[in-house]
Amino acid sequence: MRGPAVPPQPLDARALAALAANPGCERRAILDGAGVNKAVLASALGSPSAFGQSQFAFMRGNAFEARVKADGGAELLRLVHEKLDAGAEPPTSGAVPDLSAVGPEGRTARTALALREATEAGVWTLLDHPLLALEVAGSPAFLEPDAVVVHPDGSWTVVEIKSFPMLDGSADPAKVGAAARQAAVYVLALEGVAARLAPAPEVRHTVLLVCPKDFSNLPTASAVDVRKQRSVTRRQLDRLTRIEDIADALPEGTCFAPDLPAADLTAAVESVPASYAPECLSACELAFHCRDHSRAEGAVTSLGRSLRAELGGLTTVGDVLSAARGESGDPADPAVASLRRAAALRAEALGAGARPGTELLGNEDGLRTETSGRTAC
Repeated sequence: MRGPAVPPQPLDARALAALAANPGCERRAILDGAGVNKAVLASALGSPSAFGQSQFAFMRGNAFEARVKADGGAELLRLVHEKLDAGAEPPTSGAVPDLSAVGPEGRTARTALALREATEAGVWTLLDHPLLALEVAGSPAFLEPDAVVVHPDGSWTVVEIKSFPMLDGSADPAKVGAAARQAAVYVLALEGVAARLAPAPEVRHTVLLVCPKDFSNLPTASAVDVRKQRSVTRRQLDRLTRIEDIADALPEGTCFAPDLPAADLTAAVESVPASYAPECLSACELAFHCRDHSRAEGAVTSLGRSLRAELGGLTTVGDVLSAARGESGDPADPAVASLRRAAALRAEALGAGARPGTELLGNEDGLRTETSGRTAC
């Protein structure tokens, strides 16, 4: 589906967290399942995304991670001991097993073997960039956390290393939240490995977030409880429609190769239902394309999921305005009654001094835009 000469785009934890946050979007599910590079696809559709990391930020992140894991991960193991397992024996030295193998399946099997051996050994062990597998909508996804630490008691901890700073012991809440959702995906994948061992080791639901301290390049860490994110992600992934079911409903020969003519490519993308919301702008490369079509269709979800939930069966902006004017809708519907009440209050507030046909409507960015020819709601 991605094209015969197009290499697959691997599905990582960040993409899985975004997919789990919007499980009703069949378009993202099929594109991720087929390994389509959505950034390239968005550019081919004429709606390039703003995603991507600068080369400087990429190099800075790699340099910081290398520093954290230097000397056999001595500093990283010290932080894990200090923040998560102070009662255990301090890690004077730790084992760092070789996880190299051929292909993702081989690396996944080698990681599972290393985890089992480390659990049985009962010593501090650092797994540097292990590879884990997680089934998503009937297809395997291979995930590569920054590190997994095995404690002397046999429990496992996910470690996330980020290049954004912790200032006075706290970091940007939005970035910490994104890191927690990403780590929750790794926790789910680790639980799958643990379930195949007897007895099953404990996968800790408190992960270690390692960041630069203040404005230096020195590492500091914080324990982050991801139980809520793990539960939400598990529930949302379970709700995902199987990719085979989505593919069976598509027209014969549907292809998302970026070198197709623009009209054919647009038709192929539009043949898969999407579920756009403003939150997609920070999580999906196709957000600009989907936003344009959502606005053209007048879908109220383009104004936010919370507003969509309050409007009940009114799914388009036209339906909402018609109900507010009293032209349609069941008066017994709470959403319709609220809209008409709001319209009446606005008309009463404006009184005779209002300009005919002028209103204020909120857009998805929270701004207020002056428009004409519609009744306010």
